Amino acid sequence: MALLDSDTFDLYDKLKYNFLFNNDINCIHILLNLYDLENNINNIMPNYISIYNLRKNISKLLKDRRGNHLIAYNLGELIHEDINRLELYLYLEGYKYGFLNKKDANKLEDVTIKYYSIPDLYSMKYLFHFNTKEEEVIEFKNRFLDNIENEAKSNKRLQNIIIEYATNIIQPKIYSLNKYLDKQLSIDVGINGPNIKEDETLLTLDELKTIYNEVLRIILKDGQKIYQNACWNGLNDRVLKRYR
Repeated sequence: MALLDSDTFDLYDKLKYNFLFNNDINCIHILLNLYDLENNINNIMPNYISIYNLRKNISKLLKDRRGNHLIAYNLGELIHEDINRLELYLYLEGYKYGFLNKKDANKLEDVTIKYYSIPDLYSMKYLFHFNTKEEEVIEFKNRFLDNIENEAKSNKRLQNIIIEYATNIIQPKIYSLNKYLDKQLSIDVGINGPNIKEDETLLTLDELKTIYNEVLRIILKDGQKIYQNACWNGLNDRVLKRYR
């Protein structure tokens, strides 16, 4: 039995790796099926926030450089699919954690029945996914997310995954960013008339390193938020599933 469990664990890791590093979308559907989450696919809704923050921050980071907005835009175009794939992976990992968390689901159910009748629960699509007006629910959610954050700090599993992914997938693209920047034309008006020349727009190695470090900082911060939100949504869906 131990061998079977080990084999199953290895299969999960291989599927995750192929999705993240080889962009094999079929692996996600297989994982959903193995996690018994296929029927919940409509409630799996990652919020892709990193690209927006990324472009804004990179543009600000290069504020003293001509064409900073264009550089930030091109960077976003270059890596947005990679960022979205990472965020989808993190969301699914978080959702699975919450959905399969029987202990906390029991606790949330005890809170839920104080506010909703059983007939109401049968017809609800969302529980406390977005509605946390009740103080008791807010306190429960905060404790739940604090525990997740403390766990993440102690084992650094998510952080290590993000760093490995960024190093192997995102960093090479950022370091090749110069190939995707459009050259800009400037007009130098002198005594001999206007002279049109190309501006030097290439990013230095130090600038590319600075951009990469900022991108890594953003996806580490936003990735943790995505994971935590997914944990909460998965936990709520687990409670609702008991009444369907």
